[in-house]
Amino acid sequence: MQRSAMRELAFKLVYEIEVQKESEEEQLEIFIENNDIMDEKVVEYLKDIKKGIKENEDEINRLITSNLKDNWSLNRISKINLSLIKLAIYEMVYQNLPYKVAINEVVELAKKYADESAPVFINGILASVVKEKKLNGDS
Repeated sequence: MQRSAMRELAFKLVYEIEVQKESEEEQLEIFIENNDIMDEKVVEYLKDIKKGIKENEDEINRLITSNLKDNWSLNRISKINLSLIKLAIYEMVYQNLPYKVAINEVVELAKKYADESAPVFINGILASVVKEKKLNGDS
């Protein structure tokens, strides 16, 4: 499975967790089963994304909040956009994925799953995070 297809699955998992707020371990198992994921590499990637976002949730939320416009809060961001932003931040900051790759991938997912203003909104927040964290675009 290509990395972009794995990332799309990861986005769907993060979104499910954002929306359902159930036992995350159970959600992961159900998600893997419902999507017929047999590839161990994909399962490990999804586990890493789920665990990494959960373990770093406070810092990820702080990064998002500190890069929102003054009249915005986390509660105002759609669950789809929030899931995409969290996924990109985790991959850029904690997995050292080049920010150009992470941003491009989630912007493409936003075009597919979110409203028409989402790509610009997500790109703006992530660009601010890149500046704040002084991330490298190449790696």
